[in-house]
Amino acid sequence: MRRFLLALLPLTLLTGGCTAVGYDMIETASINPRFHDTKPIDFGERHPHRHQVHGIDVSKWNGDIDWPEVRKSGVSFAFIKATEGKDMIDPKFDGNWRGASAAGVPHAPYHFYYWCSSADEQADWFIASIPKAALKMPPVLDVEWNHDSKTCSYRPSPLTVRSEMQRFMDRIEAHYGKRPIIYTTVDFHADNLVDQFKNYHFWVRSVASHPSDKYDERRWAFWQYTATGAIPGIRGNTDINVFAGDAGNWKRWLTAMNK
Repeated sequence: MRRFLLALLPLTLLTGGCTAVGYDMIETASINPRFHDTKPIDFGERHPHRHQVHGIDVSKWNGDIDWPEVRKSGVSFAFIKATEGKDMIDPKFDGNWRGASAAGVPHAPYHFYYWCSSADEQADWFIASIPKAALKMPPVLDVEWNHDSKTCSYRPSPLTVRSEMQRFMDRIEAHYGKRPIIYTTVDFHADNLVDQFKNYHFWVRSVASHPSDKYDERRWAFWQYTATGAIPGIRGNTDINVFAGDAGNWKRWLTAMNK
């Protein structure tokens, strides 16, 4: 818990009395990274380039990645798909993990939750797949409705969703010593997570408008603002995200994560 409080401190200082709506409205200089959005959205004054720290999330769908080029483009972090359900590992995970490490890109593994397997089965699989010493950033639990799944149409009740999430996250935190980040989408959050898990960092998807327009009273640490990014070193479209704090907050947060 001490490590989590240290990690939370920079974001607490950042928000200092702000409402959830103003959570990410920090005074930072706009940045000019060497990447862009192929289908940009007009976010108005609350545009993501007000934030200094941008990152990506990747999986097998991004193919072979030139991580040194990614790093040179201005990418500051990467969330890398690791596991799904109780027995699937992303086939590009090992290469992406090693590539990000060698290029000096801070990175974290994420687990895509499968609602037709138990929390313990999935925690066992994640723990068996990801060495404890490998984690520098907190692991991520990706919870969303998988509308395209051909094997699992089950949608548990909100109480069951939250119970399963808590069990999985408790197991992961106990093993790795880092409290997981929760990734979620607008519809899943509205169905299950409003006013829940306030002691966890959230990574939210909102590609059509600012998160404050979509997530009821939710403070967030990371915002996935596009799925159509163009990043040097990656072929095709790429998700791009921002960190809520400025560059100083980011450095302090990473330092706290490694104590």
